[in-house]
Formats: sequence, structure tokens, C-alpha cells
Amino acid sequence: MDDDDFYDRNLALFEEEMDTRPKVSSLLNRLANYTNLTQGAKEHEEAESIGEKKKTGKSPQMGTFMGVYLPCLQNIFGVILFLRLTWVVGTAGVLQALCIVFICCCCTMLTAISMSAIATNGVVPAGGSYFMISRSLGPEFGGAVGLCFYLGTTFAGAMYILGAIEILLVGAAMLNNMRVYGSICLLLMSLLVFVGVKYVNKLASIFLACVIVSIISIYIGALVSAFKPPNFPVCMLGNRTINGHEIYDSQCAKTVLVTTSLWKQFCQGPELNSSCDEYFMTNNFSEIEGIPGLASGIISENVWSSYLSKGDVVEKGSLSSSHFSHPASTHQPYVFADITTSFTLLVGIFFPSVTGIMAGSNRSGDLKDAQRSIPIGTILAILTTSIVYLSNVILFGACIDGVVLRDKFGDSVNGNLVVGTLAWPTPWVIVIGSFFSTCGAGLQSLTGAPRLLQAIAKDNIIPFLRVFGHGKANGEPTWALLLTALIAELGILIASLDLVAPILTMFFLMCYLFVNLACALQTLLRTPNWRPRFSYYHWTLSFLGMTICLALMFISSWYYAIVAMVIAGMIYKYIEYHGAEKEWGDGIRGLSLSAARYALLRLEEGPPHTKNWRPQLLVLLKLDEDAHVKSPRLLTFASQLKAGKGLTIVGTVVSGNFLHSYGEALAAEQTLKHLMDKERVKGFCQCIVAQKPREGISHMIQSSGLGGMKPNTVVMGWPHAWRQSEDPQAWKTFINTVRVTTAAHLALLVPKNISLFPSNSEPCTEGYIDVWWIVHDGGMLMLLPFLLRQHKVWRKCGMRIFTVAQMEDNSIQMKKDLATFLYHLRIEAEVEVVEMHDSDISAYTYERTLMMEQRSQMLRQMRLSKSDREREVSEDMSIKRLHQSLQQPPNSLYFRDRAVSGGGGGSSEHHRRVQMTWTKEKTSQYRATHSGCSTDHSNVRRMHTAVKLNEVIVNKSHDARVVLLNMPGPPRNQEGDENYMEFLEVLTEGLERVLLVRGGGSEVITIYS
Repeated sequence: MDDDDFYDRNLALFEEEMDTRPKVSSLLNRLANYTNLTQGAKEHEEAESIGEKKKTGKSPQMGTFMGVYLPCLQNIFGVILFLRLTWVVGTAGVLQALCIVFICCCCTMLTAISMSAIATNGVVPAGGSYFMISRSLGPEFGGAVGLCFYLGTTFAGAMYILGAIEILLVGAAMLNNMRVYGSICLLLMSLLVFVGVKYVNKLASIFLACVIVSIISIYIGALVSAFKPPNFPVCMLGNRTINGHEIYDSQCAKTVLVTTSLWKQFCQGPELNSSCDEYFMTNNFSEIEGIPGLASGIISENVWSSYLSKGDVVEKGSLSSSHFSHPASTHQPYVFADITTSFTLLVGIFFPSVTGIMAGSNRSGDLKDAQRSIPIGTILAILTTSIVYLSNVILFGACIDGVVLRDKFGDSVNGNLVVGTLAWPTPWVIVIGSFFSTCGAGLQSLTGAPRLLQAIAKDNIIPFLRVFGHGKANGEPTWALLLTALIAELGILIASLDLVAPILTMFFLMCYLFVNLACALQTLLRTPNWRPRFSYYHWTLSFLGMTICLALMFISSWYYAIVAMVIAGMIYKYIEYHGAEKEWGDGIRGLSLSAARYALLRLEEGPPHTKNWRPQLLVLLKLDEDAHVKSPRLLTFASQLKAGKGLTIVGTVVSGNFLHSYGEALAAEQTLKHLMDKERVKGFCQCIVAQKPREGISHMIQSSGLGGMKPNTVVMGWPHAWRQSEDPQAWKTFINTVRVTTAAHLALLVPKNISLFPSNSEPCTEGYIDVWWIVHDGGMLMLLPFLLRQHKVWRKCGMRIFTVAQMEDNSIQMKKDLATFLYHLRIEAEVEVVEMHDSDISAYTYERTLMMEQRSQMLRQMRLSKSDREREVSEDMSIKRLHQSLQQPPNSLYFRDRAVSGGGGGSSEHHRRVQMTWTKEKTSQYRATHSGCSTDHSNVRRMHTAVKLNEVIVNKSHDARVVLLNMPGPPRNQEGDENYMEFLEVLTEGLERVLLVRGGGSEVITIYS
């Protein structure tokens, strides 16, 4: 039976899904053919999917010992062990040196445990530490830490080269020599790396053998010194150490028959009666053994610290001397301290000797079983190196005299390396071994750093690094190597191992800190994908590692630490604003989710206090047939009102069936997102598919938001030309939305003539925001102008508050009370009380009401054709003209569809009066014809209010930038809906920009602090 037929028969129930979801067998088959590629974000998945087409390459075969243990060992053992560990022991004393080594080793061990957990949580493609951090903490942290690690590795290369040159120039390590030889050495190494990495890898095993031989020779030398100490005499004057280079005749004495070379350096002439240095005259020369040996008990002298300031003479405390107050002169042949030492400085200098623990994870692509090899190999390498360092601290303290230990460059022992003096059989073992090991480590750094930079560049998270992703045809990172060499040259120009070491200490500590953070974060968040095979980790260990890293950064050099953090912070922010959007399922995203959930649950505990109330907007936008937003200025207005604070949900309703219109809904959502980006509105999109728009809006108002983060204010546009519209659904949906928001106790904002509102690039240089406070709605009318004026567009506008007084009100007292109220609210505004006198209802009001009712009645009785409706509109306009010809009330009515003047402000000068077209005979004839109709008295009263208020508002606020006005509620009886629209039209007639405001029923502003 054919396999396909078998599947078709047995899995027929799932045949619909076979197109989009693979069968389990094909999925497993694909995973079995998985190859370790240097992974960018998408490139790897693409390479994975076309993996079947490519011929299978040679599978990685390296085991734990060759693939992880030895590379880690080679990277950890470095220049500091041979050049500075003896000096650290001599200066800090055995106890403090043990403490320094132990802290540094603890730091790397804890980091290795965290790294092992991350490395065993899924397949780690080649890319090592950068890959692990970026995929655990996201592109921002990944890029920042990746670049820190890159800089650290590059400066490590510079440090190794400086170390190699210092070994080469034994005793003559002058700064300019270091710069010249260092630059030549860097050039040769860079050329070797450029020619081919295979040569570097072939040499690696030779360099590692050199390191191991050198370390073994130290141990043998220490054991041999117990029985037969090597002969390295040190010349002392009193308790001061003499520089061996200055003893030209090998005589450590003042006179041997004649005066010696030392006499000539302390005295003004070779004669016995010439004047000499006072200290020289009162103290005698003596020779001590530089290497007393393991059995000598010298360790008792070396237990305690002996920190020196720059220019101090290296002295032996147990020797007697007659001190004089004057200090030693620098041109005298003593051994001087070249830098001021302290515990913190020594930590910064020693720490690079424990770095290199990432070497195994960086080679994860070459390992047979990376998840097993990386933890075992790395932890074993750290244990081995820690034991070597700790035992060497004790051996150096027990075998070598303190003055020799504190002599950094071995001047007292004729320029020999201090470690070399202890080595067996000859110091040259150490010189040659350490030179080759430092060269090897330098080559490894110059090989690894460009690849790391290339991996970051290929991920495309830092746009300006894109050029470094390219290389030779075989993928060798040429441009990245060039940049690495230039940065390493900066390190070489510093020309001092002791100054370069703290720089790379910072960068490595920063990297280790984030590895620990990544592990702790993943463990605490309990993300479902966090299932490491390495189970010997705990979040407390990661936090301890993180704390030690942070402490070591500030202990070793607080100013370097701040600089490193600033660099990392700047890279982080740069990636956040300009970098590519990546979704790597990182821990920071998980942390954001946890924090959001926690905050939402806290918000759920109760309604917000009045002091915390701010408009959380739901902006309702309408899309046309081409899926373009009809009123994009609504979003502009929302952004001005929010100034980036609080919640904004932008919603729209797509008419249709969800099963068929899902694609349309996604397209609408994308349109909204693009518009939000353009207007710089930070918020969320919501698109609902419903058969009827009013139902969709109702569902959106009910369901949008989550927990305490629900919208409390709805913003929607005014239905344009609702009278001329053939379909009454637009204004019916509008009124229905007003009712729904009222029922949901939400505030409502309706900007009228939204297209005339200013854009974000058109700030108002002067003018007023006018508030007409007719009924109290919880203080929305007071708060909105204040919020608007936080935005640059409205910042220069003043604020005026008008309120209406009836005949029975004391308008003077009202004005005083309102001013006091505003003072307590801390809102600056001009206050005015407008008196509305009782007046008879004008004939115009009756006419307007009558026309409105007749039109509504006729619309209910029959569906009008388009031509009939147009005739009605013209008739409606004729009534207005009639009214103007008869009564001409001041400022009451202007032609609706006027041309808006460019000058902003609706003053009467700008409005075009309509010419009279009706005669008195026509008017009386019309009245006679329509005299049989009776008007509803409540409608007449409402129209009277609208007309009177409109007169007053236009009179006072015709020049305002925007008028904020209480929005009256819709009638309870739905038959009067069209009348309601007419009332609102009359109320806002002649005003250029109006914001109708309806409160949600709760207080939103308070006088209390």
C-alpha cells in the first residue's frame, strides 16, 4: 500500500489541515536534518526549510575535551598569570591575593552555571554568547551586550599583544618601544588571521602545549626549591632594593679595593672623600636570596599586604635600616613602584585572567553534543584554572621573597621574569612558553572578535553596522577584522598592560552580568520554553553572580564602570529607536507580560481616584469603501489631548460576516496602525466585524480594554451632511452611540467640523479656548482645555469660561464663586457670566420647529426619492431666508455652507449674508397654507433654547480657536431622534470649531491635593 494512500485513509479527518500543518513524521524528519548554521533571525529558518536541497556537509564531531575544555583552558590561562600574578601576591599579600582570585573565580563559576542553563535550553547555533543573550533578553540587550563583549574581546587582543611585547623586551619595557613593536605585532597577527583562520586553529594546539609546559615547570620549580633553591641574589641597601641593571660590575658593595659602580651613583665622584647620599652613608649593602625556597618559611612575611604609592622604593620590612626624612631620588638605582596600588586596582588588573569561559559556547557549531559538552567542559575548565591560580598564589608566597614579588618587571633579578626565576630548569621555559601562549591568545581574540561583530551585523539590529556583515566569498569577516584591528591599535597606543586590563574587565563583567540576568529572569518568569537539560542551576545563584559582577565593576574602577554602562545604555536606546523590530521570544518580552499582568490586577482593585482620572480614549474611526480613514484629524485631535499619556484604543467596524471578512478586518487594522504611526499615537487597534455598524460600535464599547485599563471616554466624529444623506443610518448610528456611551457611563467627545481643527504642525500662536459651562458634568469641561494646553499646538491659547445665569440668579456672586472654584482647581482662566433674559419665543423659532416636525413626519410616512429630498433641503433654506428678510435678529443665523475664511475665528465680518428672495406676499401665502399644522410645545421650547444659546455663544465666542460646549442628551423617545440632530445643528450654527462634551457621570477633577 502506498504511504500517501495510507495517510489519506487514516488521517482523512485532518485532510483539510494538511495544507497548513505538517504531518508529525515530516516534522520529525526535518528536525533530524537540522544543521548548525550561524543564525540570523530569519536566515536560519529559511536555511532549515531548504536544507533538503543542499548536500549534507561534514557533521560536527568535536567532543567535550577537545571542543570545550581545552579551548576554555587556553583562553583563561593568559598573560596575567605569567606577568602580574607574582606582583599581585607581593603587593596584596597571600591572604588578600587568595581573596581576589577566589572572588574572580566565583564570579566566572556562577556565570558558567547560568550560561550552561541557557546553552542547554534548546539548540544553540554557532554564535555563542551573543546568540544566547540576544535570544534570552531580546535584541536591545543582545546588541548592547554583544557589542560590549566584542569590545572586551578586541581589547583582550590588545592586552595579549602588549603582554607578548613586555616579555620580549624583558627589562626594557619603555612605552614608545611598546607602541612601535606592539603595532608591528598587531599588523602581522591581523595579516595571519586575514590569510586564513585554519592556520590559527592549527597553531592553537601548539600554543596550548606551551601554556601547559610553562605551568608544569612552575610547579616543578617550586618543589625543587624546597631542596635546592635557585640562585637569584638580590642586592639591598639597608632595606631598600637595588635595581640589578644598575650594578655594572656585579658588585653589591660600596668598595671592593676601589669604589664600585654603585658608589659612583650615590656619590658625586669615585673618590672616598666625595660627598654622598645620606641614606647611602648610614646604611650598608647586603645580598638576600630572591628565591629562598618552599622550606624557608618566607610565607610568613608575604601573608600581609604591602601597598605602595607611585615612586615609592620597594623595601623589605624585616631588614634594619636607619631612615632619614628625605625620600629617595628617582635617578638613584633603586626599584621603584610604577603605579599606586590598592586592593580595588589589583582586582581590575587580575580579572582578565579568569575571562575566556565563553570559548566553548562560541564553538557550539562544531560540537557533537553541545548541550552536554558546554556545561561539563566549561565548569571543569574553570575548576582547573581556579585550582591552578589559588595554588600558584600560595606557592609564590611560600617560595619568593616579598621584594622580588613586588618588583613588577624583575629589575632586582637582572630583568628576569619573576615567574621565570622559580621555573625549572631555566627561566627561558617561561619566557618562550608565555610568549607563545600570549601570541596564541591574541590570535584567538583577533579571530573571535570579527566573527562576533559579523553575527551582530547579520542580525541587522544595529543599522550602521550592516557593512560589517559582509566579508570574503567564504564568509570571512574582512571589514569586521579591519575595525577590530583599529580598535586593538587604540589599546596598544595606551601602551600599559595595567591600564588596558581594567577596560576589558568592565566589558567582560558587563557581559557576564547579563548572562546571569538572562538565566535568573527566565527561571523566575517560568516561561513555558524554559526547560534546560542542565538542572544544577538556581535563580539565587544567578542573582549572586550578577551581584558579584556589578560589585567587581565598581570595585575595580568606578569611572570605567560608569563609562561601560553609558556605552551599553546608548546602544540599547539606539536599537530601541532605530533598530530592526525582532521577535525572538525573549525574556524581556516575558517580563513585560508579567509586569503588565501584575499592574492590571492591581488596577482591578477599585475605580481610579479623581486625582488619577485622565481620559482613556476609545477613538471611533470610519473607513470608506477603499479602506481609507474618513476623518484622520480625529486621531490628530486625540494625540493632542493625550500628549502620549494614558490609554488610546483606535477602533473601527467592518460590515459583514467575520468568517468571510477576516482578511478585510486585518487590512483595516493595518490601515489604522499606519495612521497611528504617522500621527505618533501610542496605543492599540481594535477592528470588529459586525452585520450592522451600530451593533459593532456597541460591542466595541462594551468589550474594549482589559481590567482596569478600560476606556472611559469615547471620541467620534459628527455625521457630515446628515440632512442630504439618502441613508439615515449614519445619524441613527451616531445617536445610538450617544445612547450606548451614556448607558455605559462613559464620557463622550464629538468634535464638529473636525477637518478645520489644527494639525500637529500648525500651532496656534494666539487666541482662546472657550468653555461654555451650562450644566455640571463632573468637571470634564474644565479638565479638557487644561489637557489640550499641555500640547504644543494649543500651548499659547488662553482659556475663557462662560456660564449662563437665569433671571433669578445673582450673576455677580456667580462670577466670584466661579473664580474661587477655578483658583482652587489651580486652573488659570478668564471668567464671564452671561445673563439670559426671559423673552418671548420668536416667530422664527416657531417656523423652524414647524419645518423640522413636518420634515420628520413626511420622512416617516414615505421613503423620499432623491429629488424630493433635495427639494426639501432647498425649502428648508428658503425658510431661513424668509426669516432673515422678516426679522434679521442679530448674529443669529448665517448661511450654513459658507466658505470658511482663512483667518480662523467665526466673526460676523467673515460670514456672507444670504440675499432675501421671499416677498411679504409669498410669506403670508405660505403661512396661510401651513396654518393647519400644530407644533409640539416641548420641541418649541427646545428650539427656543438652542436658538437663544446659539445667539449668545456666537456673539461671545465667534473669534475662539475652539468652543467646548455641553452636549445635551438624546430624547428618551426614539421618534424624536431627527429633531435632536436639528437641535444640535442649531446650537452650533455659525461656529467654526466646536467640541461637544458629554460627561460620564463621575467627578474627574478635584480641588484637593
